[in-house]
This record gives sequence, C-alpha cells and structure tokens, in this order.
Amino acid sequence: MKSKIYILLISVFLAVACNDKNTESKKEKPEAGEHSEKEGEHKEGQEEAHEESETAVELTSEQFVIGKVELGNITSKNLSSVIAVNGLLDVPPQNLVSVSAPLGGFVKSTDLLQGMRVKKGQLVAMVENPEFISIQQDYLESKSQLEFLALEYERQKELAREQVGPLKNLQQVTAQYKAMQSRVNGLKQQLAHIGLSPSRVQANRITRTLPVYSPINGYVTEVNTNRGSYVTPTDVMFKIVDTDHLHVELTVFEKDITKLKVGQKVRFTLPNESGRERMATLHLIGREISAERTVRVHAHLDREEEQLIPGMYVKAFIELNLNTVPALPQEAIVQSEGKDYIFVYKGERTEAGEKMRDFEMMEVRKGVTESGYTEIIEPANIQEQIAVKGAYSLLAKMKNTEEEGEGHGH
Repeated sequence: MKSKIYILLISVFLAVACNDKNTESKKEKPEAGEHSEKEGEHKEGQEEAHEESETAVELTSEQFVIGKVELGNITSKNLSSVIAVNGLLDVPPQNLVSVSAPLGGFVKSTDLLQGMRVKKGQLVAMVENPEFISIQQDYLESKSQLEFLALEYERQKELAREQVGPLKNLQQVTAQYKAMQSRVNGLKQQLAHIGLSPSRVQANRITRTLPVYSPINGYVTEVNTNRGSYVTPTDVMFKIVDTDHLHVELTVFEKDITKLKVGQKVRFTLPNESGRERMATLHLIGREISAERTVRVHAHLDREEEQLIPGMYVKAFIELNLNTVPALPQEAIVQSEGKDYIFVYKGERTEAGEKMRDFEMMEVRKGVTESGYTEIIEPANIQEQIAVKGAYSLLAKMKNTEEEGEGHGH
C-alpha cells in the first residue's frame, strides 16, 4: 500500500515539473505576435535615426528658383543713429542752362529731342532774322571808316609834328578816330552776343541766319520750339542739364538741424528701386528756415550715375555717427508662432541624381529696423550664408512638410 502511495506522489511531482518547464520554454520563446511587435519597435527606432531635424528644410533646384531664394551674409549697417528725411535729386545752377535766341527770330532748323546728349559748342538750332543783316552791315561800314580814320590820324600827327597843319585838325581827327574805335568794338560785342564771330563777317558773306550753340555738355530736358516758330529773346527754346554733378537736396526739420555736420554720410533710395541704396556726403547746410520750419541741406553723390535725372524723389537717411550693427535685409527674417527666424544655408548634396540644397531654420533676436534692414542682436556672428530673399518660401515648404508628416502618421 505504501509503495503505491510513493509511486502516485512521484508521478504528481514529475507532472508538475514538466508543466513548469514548458511554461519557462514558452517565456523564453515568444509567440509570433510578440516577436512581430519587438521587430516593429526595432524598425521604428531605425527610421527615427534617419529622420531630418524639425528645423531643417531642403529644396530642389526647381524649388530654389521658383521660390526666388537668394543667398547673402550678415553685413554692418548704421541703423541706430540716423535721421529719416525726404528730398529730390538736383543739379547746381551752373549745370542747368536755358538756351534762347539773343535777338529772336524764326527757327529755321533744329534736330533736338528730349533726352538727347549734346556737347559744348554743338549746333542746336538755326535762327533767321533780318536784323542780323543790319548789324553785319553796320559793323563792316564802321570797320571801313575806322581804317580810313586810322590813316588820317597818322597823317595829321605827322603834319602836326612838322608844324605844317593846324593842331585843330589833329584834335578833330583824333576824336573821330576814338569814337569809331568804340563803335567798332561795340558792334563786335553785338556780333559775339548773337553767336557770330566778327572775323567771319565779310562783305560777300552777310547772312540772315545765325547758329545757336549749346553752352555746356549735358542732356536736353526741354524742347519748347519747332521749325518755323517765332521766338523772342526771352523765350526758352531748350533746357540742357549737365548730370555729371548731381546732388541730393534734402528737407530737414528744424529740430534736427543741430545734429547735422558737413561730411556726414547720407544713404538714399529711389521710390522705384527696392533695397538698392546709394551713398552721398553732406556738403552744405542751409541757413534759412522755411515757413514749414524746415531747412534745405545738400549732399554730393559719392558715385556719379548718368541714368539719374534731376527732379527724382528720394528717401534718405542721414547717418549721425559711424556706429554700425550687424544687419540683414528685412525680408530675410520670418515670423512663426510669435518668434523670429532666419534660414541658414547648409550646403548642397545629390539625392537620387538630383541636386538638393539644405537650410536650417534658426531663431534670432532682432533690433531696430530702418531702410529695409533689420539689426540682428543674437546670434550676430553667423558666418554661413543666409537666405536673404525667399525666406517665406522656405517657411511654407517647411510647414507643408510637417503637415504631410502628420497626415502620414494618422
């Protein structure tokens, strides 16, 4: 009976031991579902390792062109101590001339058009007037009489020296001779005034038409006459301006005048040119305050440009000191979720045979903004190139990429 009980106990122990062993085996060897879950976790970990940073964005060559992206660097600009003013491009009085016909007359010919370039001494018109004939006749007759009186004067001097002729004759001839000299000199000046050289006036070359010449080099800005029209001496036939010495005439408010000094730099832009600045130097500060409590100041262009035209409106900034700050064009900075960012260029690479350009979005702290430029306070020592144009295209590309990623996640 005891042996039967022992055999039964040993059988139960062996059965329990086998069950425990099977359970451990099952724990060591995961089921199919458990195995797949672990492999899936491992694969997901590998994909995350290859994912790009949330602040990175890449552009294909086509996207780079379509987005109008341009690269540039942080530059030094004087943005903190300036006076914003308005003004015009102008020329000194000696560089702007009005051309008229001294005695008037009918315009026989002219080829001038607005915008044409002319040189000093160039023929600009021919004017016809019968009065020209009278002046030439008077000059030739007076010149002939002067030659006769000169001979008579010398003869009377000789007779008076030999005490043959009376002194009264010498005195009379002397007076006539000097009077005729004055008349001839006066007629010479009249001929020069109407543009005719006295040496060209001869008895067989009297003319009723006279040339009108350009007194300076420059461009024709006004043409107020045409062939056949009659002009008076006060009529302005043409206006010619020499643009080689343009200056900027600015209007400064009275309260800012004490801040100005000759030699300060002036940055100015034209209304039809965004972002392009030209430089000038303050040359003259006016001494009269207008009814609007403003003063005119003049600045000379640092670099002459022929395409600029007097009368163009300008917006200018007068730099009060030489303190400069790191700055970027205003359009290089974008806003996202209340913060300011720029896109730093990280280089280019080839992916699947296509050239890709990589950018990294970087948060910045900006300062003052003037004349299309914004001060970069932090970080100010970026050496890499930056997307100075097309930054919002990069931001849009990044937002679209994020939305696509969220869509795939759902």
